[in-house]
Amino acid sequence: MICRVDDAVHTGRAVSLSGDVGPATVATAVREGVASDAGGTTVAVTARTPHPVHERVGCLRAGMALRVRTALAAAARARGLSAPQDPLLRRARQRLAAIRDEREGGVAGDGAALSTADARQRLAAARAETDRLRERVATVRGRLQAREEYGLATEDVRAELAAAARDLSEVETEAVAAQQTLERARRRTRETRDTLEERLRLEDRVANLERRARRALTERVRDAYAAAVAEVPGTGEPDDPFAADALTAGFAVARVAEFDAPVVVSGDRFESARAASRWLGAPVVRV
Repeated sequence: MICRVDDAVHTGRAVSLSGDVGPATVATAVREGVASDAGGTTVAVTARTPHPVHERVGCLRAGMALRVRTALAAAARARGLSAPQDPLLRRARQRLAAIRDEREGGVAGDGAALSTADARQRLAAARAETDRLRERVATVRGRLQAREEYGLATEDVRAELAAAARDLSEVETEAVAAQQTLERARRRTRETRDTLEERLRLEDRVANLERRARRALTERVRDAYAAAVAEVPGTGEPDDPFAADALTAGFAVARVAEFDAPVVVSGDRFESARAASRWLGAPVVRV
């Protein structure tokens, strides 16, 4: 690894840094390549790409927070181990991702589509206009029949009737279209509700499978973790390895994991970066 702190360059598998640079800044540089602290110190690290477990135990320092079982499951993953739930979990995640993509992308035209309430209002207006025009057609037809019975001129009334019939035909067409729009809106509403229910069901399934997978992975490395806890320098052997303090547990989880990227170590559990590197079996930056 190559670690640069401003103009100073440090190389090797075990590096010790002095000065005011903090462990969190160095850990960020390990993950992202470069980082700067509030005082303007810039740290750049060239090394292997960190595994996701690095985000949990890649920076071992006093006062750290750690969800031990979650971190231990990630350590098992870093060792290439798998859980029986993985195939089901993979399929559930893929389906959930597809549903989310469909929701974000939407169906073409959905953005301009009427809501169910708008569609009902449009249909009601079209039906009301249809009823009005039917009454008008009936009234004009009655006037035409009366004129024909009395032998009066009918040209103007016939023209009025034809115009009223055309208006009625157009509005009836609009009413049919409004009915179809309402049906589409209702169908979209049902589909949206069904999709939401499936998404919630899948989210619950993914969460449950993730918990079961974590438990399975944790069990696979439980003995290795317990042995590591007992060997962490500066601590006694606890009755329950999972009740160890966060820093002790973090060292144990990091030892269980297989690290290619450097682990940042702060404090006095190890006398040197080299000693920490040998114990963890990983590159170390000691701050």
